[in-house]
Amino acid sequence: MNPTLNLSTGPHIRNYWTTRYIMYIVVLSLLPAAAVGVIVYGLRALWVILASVATAVLSELLFDLICKKPNTWTDGSAIVTGLMLALTLSPSVPLYVPIIGAAFAIIVVKCCFGGLGKNFVNPALAARCFLLISFPGVMTNYALDGVSSATPVAALKVGETVDVTKMFLGAESGVIGSSVLAILVGGLILWSIDVIHGQISFSVIISFTLFIALFGGQGFDPTFLAAHLCGGGVMLGAFYMATDYATSPVSRLGQTIFGVLIGVLGALFRVCGNSADSFSYSIIVANLFVPLIDTYIVSKPYAFRKKAIKLQNGGTPASKGGDKK
Repeated sequence: MNPTLNLSTGPHIRNYWTTRYIMYIVVLSLLPAAAVGVIVYGLRALWVILASVATAVLSELLFDLICKKPNTWTDGSAIVTGLMLALTLSPSVPLYVPIIGAAFAIIVVKCCFGGLGKNFVNPALAARCFLLISFPGVMTNYALDGVSSATPVAALKVGETVDVTKMFLGAESGVIGSSVLAILVGGLILWSIDVIHGQISFSVIISFTLFIALFGGQGFDPTFLAAHLCGGGVMLGAFYMATDYATSPVSRLGQTIFGVLIGVLGALFRVCGNSADSFSYSIIVANLFVPLIDTYIVSKPYAFRKKAIKLQNGGTPASKGGDKK
């Protein structure tokens, strides 16, 4: 067979937006957050990042070799998973935590369900939830300058004051990727070049803010709302975790509904739950509703015509010059 002959169904549009291209753009956009984490928390944060990324890549390579599948570790998706997982971890965790988490994310959540694009929940967040359940002590032990303390969101829940500026810059105790400024820089770049969809990110942020304002107990206090937005992984979740192609809806309306669901659940867990660090669960729960959303929220196909649908349903054709929508 002639290798230059390619027979396939539509659409037939091709461009340079390959999986590898998109994944490495995402990696580059995450580097500012990783760099800030290393600067604030020191080399310990770097070791956590390297352990997570290396384990993710090695796990996918070994899985492909054992199962005799084509090597897919070079597409960059394993690097993205390992890096995002590392950014959701405390810099003080033992190195076995990112190693176990990355292996779980790649082997169990991704590869066992068919590989890239076939996982039904975000691998990095699923691994984080798995680690929170398995190692609750070390996962909730946050330290800055060698001193363990509660996260700013935990302080907010008990009525304490927090430094919103430090939270925005990522200089408070928390996870490695806690710099909202760095996350916003990377996320807005991805949105501006259309790698991620703004319908998801902004609907998450808006719905989360409105719910906290209505039911958080302090109304529309800007400082209070900013503190909640800057803590608990809201921005990282909105711009990176929720926008995962495989686990988010296809249609624009569906993406908006998906984002609102995440925002409301995240705020509900924040206000009513016992754990201050619960935004991960809101995205995981919303991931489970994506097939339902895609079933009932369907985009109009290109060249859609009401006339053709009417004829298909047994109606009479419209007169010439009639409805052409």
